[in-house]
Amino acid sequence: MQALESRIPPLVVTVVVAAAMAGVSFNAPPLVANNSVRYSFVVVFFLLAGLFGAPSLVAFGRAKTTVDPVHVDRASTIVTTGIYRITRNPMYVGLTSLLLSWAAYLDAPWSFLGVIFFVLFITRFQIIPEERAMTARFRAAYVDYQSRVRRWL
Repeated sequence: MQALESRIPPLVVTVVVAAAMAGVSFNAPPLVANNSVRYSFVVVFFLLAGLFGAPSLVAFGRAKTTVDPVHVDRASTIVTTGIYRITRNPMYVGLTSLLLSWAAYLDAPWSFLGVIFFVLFITRFQIIPEERAMTARFRAAYVDYQSRVRRWL
């Protein structure tokens, strides 16, 4: 399983999971009968995706460090300000929120399994290897950051 660690870019994982969610939703019964409730969830999760994703990219740009999830060892600094005071992985929280929005749009109970799969996959094959790389590179500074800020929320 180590062969999958930090190999597949999270955006690719997101697209594949979203496609699988759409595939399983075609024959599923609807989850919510009221479309206004469903679309409210779509909008809320979509906005949350932007509220976590956009500031995280801006923070990395300001810090002039890499956003490349495949080459974490190229990180030049630990970003701990802004959205990174709330979660160590706002980009992944944003992608998860995007998938939750998609699942709400699809309105199929089985599609939510894709969100669970995404969280488990990204945690095991992306976040944990990133944490190892960041600890190796930044040592005590990163361990201290881990002790102060949660992995997800």
